[in-house]
Amino acid sequence: MQDSLGWAAPIATTIAAVMTAASLGPRVTGWGFAVFAIGSVGWTGYGLLTGQMNLVWQNLFLTAVNLFGVWRWLGRRTRLERGGRSAWAASRIDPGEDLMPASWLIETPVRDRAGEPVGQCIDAVIECGSGRIRYAVLSCSGVSGTGETLHAVDWRHIRIDGGRLHLAPGVGRIDDLPVIPTESWPARAAGPDASRA
Repeated sequence: MQDSLGWAAPIATTIAAVMTAASLGPRVTGWGFAVFAIGSVGWTGYGLLTGQMNLVWQNLFLTAVNLFGVWRWLGRRTRLERGGRSAWAASRIDPGEDLMPASWLIETPVRDRAGEPVGQCIDAVIECGSGRIRYAVLSCSGVSGTGETLHAVDWRHIRIDGGRLHLAPGVGRIDDLPVIPTESWPARAAGPDASRA
C-alpha cells in the first residue's frame, strides 16, 4: 500500500499540474483540481503510513484548497457558463440583436474570411466612458502563450457570427498586422491598411 501511494500521489499531482497550467478552459482546470485533490488525499495516506505528520497536515490543507478549486471551476463557473449560454439562446429567438457573454471573447478562436483559424482572442480593450470595445488582442501561433505574437485589431474589423469571431473583409493577413509588445499595448489598434504597409 505504501509503495502504491508513493507512486500514485506524485503521478496524480504531476497530471493535475499539467492540466491546470495548460489553461485549456474552466472544465479542464476544474478537473485538474479534482486530480489535485486525489493526489493530496494520496499524499495524506502516504504521510500517515510513513509517520510524516507534516506531510499529513500540509495535504489535509491542500485537499480543502483543491476541493474549493473543484467547486470554483466545475461548480460555480459551469453554472455561470450555462447562464451565458441561456442568454445567447434566448437572444436568438428575441427580435433584437443576438447576445454573447463577454467572457466568451477570451480564448475564442478568430477566423479569416475563408473560415480558417488565424488566432485566438485573449482580451479586449474597452472605452471607459462609452463601454464600447475599442480593439481585440489576438494571439497568433505559439502554444499556451509560448512563442506567440500579439496583434491589436480594431473592433470595427471583427464580426461575431454564431458566437464565433471573424475578421472583416479588408483586414488582410493577421500575421502582417503590427505586433504589439506583451507588456505595452497601444491606445488604438492599427487599421486594416496596416497589413499592406
